[in-house]
Amino acid sequence: MKIFGSIEAGGTKFVCGVGTNPADLRTTAFPTKAPDETLPAVLDFLRREGGAELAAVGIGSFGPVDLDPMSPAYGHITSTPKPGWANFDLAGAVRSALGVPAGFDTDVNAAAIGEARWGAARDVASCLYLTFGTGVGGGYIADGRLLHGMIHPEMGHIRIPHDRAADPFPGVCPFHGDCLEGLCCGPALEKRWGKPSRELPAEHPAWALQSRYVAMALATFVCTLSPARIILGGGVMKQTQLFGSIRSGLAEFLNGYVVSPSLGEGLDQYVVPPGLGDRAGVLGGIALAQQALERK
Repeated sequence: MKIFGSIEAGGTKFVCGVGTNPADLRTTAFPTKAPDETLPAVLDFLRREGGAELAAVGIGSFGPVDLDPMSPAYGHITSTPKPGWANFDLAGAVRSALGVPAGFDTDVNAAAIGEARWGAARDVASCLYLTFGTGVGGGYIADGRLLHGMIHPEMGHIRIPHDRAADPFPGVCPFHGDCLEGLCCGPALEKRWGKPSRELPAEHPAWALQSRYVAMALATFVCTLSPARIILGGGVMKQTQLFGSIRSGLAEFLNGYVVSPSLGEGLDQYVVPPGLGDRAGVLGGIALAQQALERK
């Protein structure tokens, strides 16, 4: 029986898994330190738990990353400020150490493919996965294929309408200030309101503003990508009361222009949380590993 390995490489921790699907997945996690500290523990886990049956490994990584198979830097983490990880050949290091194919993509693309294979988007032909956490990122799948282009999509850096009279907060993005990430990521919430998002009560005014910004972004993505379902994950979206107000805001901004059975009544089945919960990324790594073996 073939066994597949997964690495969800995050800026804070590496979540690693071995298995074939959600039912048999075994996971562990290691703090993200320098590569020479983190990778030996990751590789030891994959060797030990996968054994001789380990057929391939899938990696969903924090970025920026190079996803162009024709590029000499394919599989590398590129310009990250994380100490030791800039220009690091993560896919190559894993492939060389384990002697198996290694699938490679962004962490949010991995979560998207996990949800499409086993989670909240398994019954639709296309989906958009957005994560709101330390940063904001997005992955889009249509007909089983992840959207790639010149680089991977940077959906967190779209511009959204920002009324500075109503919300004078300048944003935290070092490149764009008040892009979607600059206004809606976890660090933005903490800097604007003085507390981490998890400490803000459900009735706090932060959430009305957050849901309005997210709904504006979703309206843009509905009109440009036309996903059959939208999945919202990440630590900020643990505030589950956001879903209702985001759905209402999306309906307001679309204003009846987009007509589709997918949108439904009240959008309850259109804008949803991850079906796989916190395991979306690591299970997406399993799916990337299976694809890598098929391409071998």
